[in-house]
Amino acid sequence: MTPLNYLKAPIWLLGLAGTDKSPRKNPFLGSERLNAWGLHRKRVRLAARMAAHRRKLLGRALRPEDQAFFDENGYVLVRDFLPAETYAQLKEEVFGQPLPCREMRQGQAVTRMTPLPPDVLKKNPALKSAVHDPRALGLIRYAAAQGGVPISFLQTVIVDPHGQPEKDPQSDVHADTFHATSKAWLFLQDVGEDDGPFCFVPGSHKLTPERLEWEYQCSLTAARDPRSHHASGSFRIRPDELEALGLPQPKRMVVPENTLIVADTYAFHGRTPSPKPTIRSEVHWHMRRNPFLPWTGLDVKALPGVKDRALPLALAAEDFMERRGGRGSVWRPVGDMLITDRPRV
Repeated sequence: MTPLNYLKAPIWLLGLAGTDKSPRKNPFLGSERLNAWGLHRKRVRLAARMAAHRRKLLGRALRPEDQAFFDENGYVLVRDFLPAETYAQLKEEVFGQPLPCREMRQGQAVTRMTPLPPDVLKKNPALKSAVHDPRALGLIRYAAAQGGVPISFLQTVIVDPHGQPEKDPQSDVHADTFHATSKAWLFLQDVGEDDGPFCFVPGSHKLTPERLEWEYQCSLTAARDPRSHHASGSFRIRPDELEALGLPQPKRMVVPENTLIVADTYAFHGRTPSPKPTIRSEVHWHMRRNPFLPWTGLDVKALPGVKDRALPLALAAEDFMERRGGRGSVWRPVGDMLITDRPRV
């Protein structure tokens, strides 16, 4: 252990009580001995218990039918989510003007992100209404088992299966992390069978004895796994492993535009590969907080001056660190663009 590692050890230890998930980056999480003694298994079990506690509080904001469907399946799908007039105006705002964008390439896929700070939302009332929709926020919080403010942005996923030799890593069915966390998509175009639809394994958000044993076995070898995302704590799962866990194969979410999907991405999910170039745009939210909190409030992102600014502030901090010689953001600034323009990374 180097002197620098001794200095980092307290940070690694603190990470065990929070959202740290990477066996490769945190030697405690990657320790085969500690995980054989049950470290990962205990974190997963405790996080699930705390999520169940918080969901009892958060469920009051949901429609009973939404709550019942989510509890059984781990996601909620709502067609014709926005009123027709609001949705038409939203599309005009989103597709009709260039906005500051960032892009990230992962193999064959480019994901474009358009942050939505208060000045953008103020100029686009339908977009602001969608981002702050009470039903959407209630579902997102319940899926994440957390109160507070989710991060939101416009997202466009552009995949060219013929443009890069490396495949899209998000096409591997996976769990995002070891605890309940949520993502949501309000689709702005029809998503067909060959359009790279979101796929989801219904019921895989539940911590069954079989899932807990699978988590345990993954924890013993993840740090040295050649799959970088798996080694970083976003565990990948094969079709035969799903069957062994008593789970169905992923369901493709083939949906019309103006459909909202909210999912707990502790469940197994992914992006379905497509044989053709595809592009789809959506209003996107995600929410991830410390899984061991006993409360649903006290979210710093809800503070005045921070609300709707958390993402731009985080990106600005990463840009600053890059200018000072540190590691930059994977989200590269590409200037003002229409959200459906060709990629620049």
